[in-house]
Amino acid sequence: MNIEEKIAKLFAMDNETWFRHANPLSVWTRFTVLPIFILSLWSRAWFGYWSFVPVILSIAWAWYNPRIFSIPKSTNNWASKAVLGERVWLNRKNIPVPEHHKLMPNILNLVSTIGLPFIVWGIWQLEIWPTVVGSVLIYTGKLWFLDRMVWLFEDMKNSNPEYAGWL
Repeated sequence: MNIEEKIAKLFAMDNETWFRHANPLSVWTRFTVLPIFILSLWSRAWFGYWSFVPVILSIAWAWYNPRIFSIPKSTNNWASKAVLGERVWLNRKNIPVPEHHKLMPNILNLVSTIGLPFIVWGIWQLEIWPTVVGSVLIYTGKLWFLDRMVWLFEDMKNSNPEYAGWL
């Protein structure tokens, strides 16, 4: 099981949850998770041990976000196709993806991962610049990754009846 599958399992992403997450409101509000989590950890400087409350709330928001929106009436938009492409990517062991889609998602996940130590350092030291640099790396990698997932979905939607049914 790769890291992406472990994350999906941790978030208990069943079929209905994936379709709810394909709602563009879920996709775009998901981008609030990182800054809310950073601020909740940073809040230790203001609230001391009570900062565990915003930390728990931010984790709850990360878990709950893909569940609170309805299944979209249409998935014919960039945000929905990005989520559907993520599902295709996660399923690549069962249904192989084209060769030209195999490398770049891993590189983009690496770009995002490189941002993590900057954020950890920034939060630990309560320094803005490494926190911002880390956030920029994570969001750059993630947004580019999502764009690649749209491309992947577009390439795969007609090759499998299940994928075609997601539209």
